[in-house]
Amino acid sequence: MKTENRLGTEKIPRLLMEFSIPAIIGMMVNGIYNIVDRIFIGNAPDLGSLGLAAVSITYPVTLVLLAFSLMVAVGGSTIFSISLGKNEEHKAQHFLGNAVAIAIILGTIFMIFGNLFIEPLLSFLGASPDVLPYAEDYLRIILFGAVFQSVAITLNNFARADGSPRISMISMLIGAGFNIVFDYIFIVQLGWGMAGAAYATIGGQFLSMLWQLNYFLRGRSNVSLKLKNMLPQKIYVTAILSIGIPAFMLQIANSILNIILNTTLVSYGGDVAVSVAGIITSAVTLIVMFVSGLIQGMQPITSFNYGAKKGDRVKEVLKWGTIIGGVITTIGFLVIQLFPEAVVMLFNQEPAVVELGVPAIRIWVLGFPLVGIQIVWANYFQAIGEIRLASFLNLMRQIIVLIPLIFIFSRLFGLYGIYFAVPTADLIAFGITSYFFRNQFKKDRM
Repeated sequence: MKTENRLGTEKIPRLLMEFSIPAIIGMMVNGIYNIVDRIFIGNAPDLGSLGLAAVSITYPVTLVLLAFSLMVAVGGSTIFSISLGKNEEHKAQHFLGNAVAIAIILGTIFMIFGNLFIEPLLSFLGASPDVLPYAEDYLRIILFGAVFQSVAITLNNFARADGSPRISMISMLIGAGFNIVFDYIFIVQLGWGMAGAAYATIGGQFLSMLWQLNYFLRGRSNVSLKLKNMLPQKIYVTAILSIGIPAFMLQIANSILNIILNTTLVSYGGDVAVSVAGIITSAVTLIVMFVSGLIQGMQPITSFNYGAKKGDRVKEVLKWGTIIGGVITTIGFLVIQLFPEAVVMLFNQEPAVVELGVPAIRIWVLGFPLVGIQIVWANYFQAIGEIRLASFLNLMRQIIVLIPLIFIFSRLFGLYGIYFAVPTADLIAFGITSYFFRNQFKKDRM
């Protein structure tokens, strides 16, 4: 196949540019979904900081949905790429079909159970009586778009693995473009408040899903989506879910972290502190999306060449990925340190929010230059099928190190201790990931 030859023979820098740049643009645009919602909500006179707090409270739920979607998307596309590298196109067709079927099933289950238990769920997540109505208005509608998001994310990953990163990028651009335009229409012009932000989001996700289905169903892809391959089979479902576990656990870790972070912040700083955390995570997420796009571009190249036993090419992919990942987060670190007030005021201009947000965001990103490298190295293990180690390393910052530090530092230093816990966890996670990364290279003799 054309894709096989190119992934195994084309110059690595050129392949990385072709696959990673569209993925970076796509992920950045995808990250805009939440960020644009927060910008419009935070600056709306009838929503403001309470609306921002509501989005922060609901964020763990959207992360859980993202976790299930990425488990299918990353797991399926990784084994899909490895199958193509081994010239097993028949298996690749079944991995595509089964992945889409799982995405539909999981999205439907999430929509039903999320709406059934929405009020106790939001109360558990730390929604105060003032924030609860805003959070419920937003989340209830977002849940109805669960299938759209799950299928769109799954097919985005498969489009890149199929050798068409542009298709994935255009899908995300369509969705985010709709979201931006209709956030303005629904929130500013029509005054629909939190519901307007949610409708704009799921509308964009629906269009992204349609774009991807058109690509895979109408013969434009190298490997087509066929109904007969969508019947779930144990051998394919097990492989998809097992390889996707690290991506799933990373997002679940993010969700757990956000729950603990929000409840701790409420205790030490109230709703304003939760609003500030929402602003910080939005800004940081946008930067990390660049790295996420990079590793998504790296994944099919790494997986294919690892499956084809071309160790020199795998090593070159990692060299360039490490450099680019480090540069991305270093630039993000510099921008935030130099212009913290501008970043905070983009989302909200209330004096109390800005006063706390400026020092908080500066502290939060102190370890950021190392974060891009750590993410690239940890996700290398995902690409080569080392599931347990990839899971452990992806959980390092958010669960194994950061959560205990939040409890310890908050008791010792109060509110600002929570912010200092983040760069401390970044440094520790980088050191541990470096150790395993060097050992893997020795083991593979690369």
